[in-house]
Parts: sequence; structure tokens; C-alpha cells
Amino acid sequence: MFEWLAGVGYRTARRIVVTLVGGTVLLLGVAMIVLPGPATIVIPVGLAILGIEWAWARRFLRQIREKGGEAIRKVGLRRPIERAPSAGEAPAADAATATATHPDGSSTGKP
Repeated sequence: MFEWLAGVGYRTARRIVVTLVGGTVLLLGVAMIVLPGPATIVIPVGLAILGIEWAWARRFLRQIREKGGEAIRKVGLRRPIERAPSAGEAPAADAATATATHPDGSSTGKP
């Protein structure tokens, strides 16, 4: 059944493995466009894996990076987006609501 693999060299075997792994990750990313999941992260990862052996994947990934950079500049995202506090985490205190505390834990009542 796998006799043909006996004559396959290292480069060919590597290309087969990279194509199978990268193609699978890319297909999962494409499926995540309609299914719940981080498609915008998984698709470039699949292309990066395929780009190890395939020039077309490197070119496509480069185009995605350029278009993504243009979109970010157009929207004006220049600083990281602040995340919301998670479930058990207290929100960060605002300057308007913060009060000074002593090392013993008592409050001064002054901001």
C-alpha cells in the first residue's frame, strides 16, 4: 500500500507533510469563516505553514499583510485596544472614582 513512499526522498516527504498540515489548517480557517472560531488568525497560520514550501502561499500571505496594514491605518488603530476586565477581575479604577489608601488599608476619602 505504501511502497511508493520507500523511494521518496527527504525533500519530497517534507513537501508532502507541509502541504497536508498547512492545507488542513487553512481549510479549518476557511471553515471558521462560517463556523465559530478565529478564522482571521487560523487562515494566515495555514498560509504561513504552506509558505514554508510553496511560493504562491508566501505571495498570498504578503498580500494579506499589506491589505491588513492598509486597513488598520485607514481605521486609525495606532495603539492597542484596551481589553475589558475578565469575570473575576476588578475593573481598573478611574481617576475620578479612585481614593487614596494608607498602607494599613484605611481610606483617606480623597482622590
